[in-house]
Amino acid sequence: MSDTPGKRAWMCLLCGWVYYEALGLPEEGIAPGTPWEEIPDTWECPACGASKEDFVMEQL
Repeated sequence: MSDTPGKRAWMCLLCGWVYYEALGLPEEGIAPGTPWEEIPDTWECPACGASKEDFVMEQL
């Protein structure tokens, strides 16, 4: 598992959607390589609307 910011993945515990830091989320203005910590706390899962605190770091 990578614990290097910009190279991690975070999975939504409610729906399983995964945010890959290396890919970012350009359609929401989040550039590739954006570490999880830099995403606003008000951000929500694009698939189910879960809050950022409902995500856990996943093994790559």
